[in-house]
Amino acid sequence: QVQLVESGGALVQAGGSLRLSCTASGLNFNDVAMAWFRQAPGKEREGVSCINWNGANTYYATSVKGRFTISRDNAKNTLYLQMDNLLPEDTAVYYCAAGLRLGYNCLDTRGYPHWGQGTQVTVFS
Repeated sequence: QVQLVESGGALVQAGGSLRLSCTASGLNFNDVAMAWFRQAPGKEREGVSCINWNGANTYYATSVKGRFTISRDNAKNTLYLQMDNLLPEDTAVYYCAAGLRLGYNCLDTRGYPHWGQGTQVTVFS
């Protein structure tokens, strides 16, 4: 079965950086679009960034544009999210998702059948 395992979450001071990783198994990683989502306490899960199968196309939520960078290494079946200049409002559980269905926006939670368990990012000021 498909497994997505996130790592890299931590407690970090505002202005700092983190790199999240998501390692995938059980799917043809090279063929699928991937994305990062996040969910803060009491809020709905929201799309952060997405990337197409070969990394040529990326998209970012307005709130993270210019601070976060999504990338992938298809040889390692791994998705990354480099997060710089972190803000307290970036505090959330971060999830990776795989396998965007046709007809869905790449930051729509409904578009992904496969999800990881999440990794906690906490930014303190």
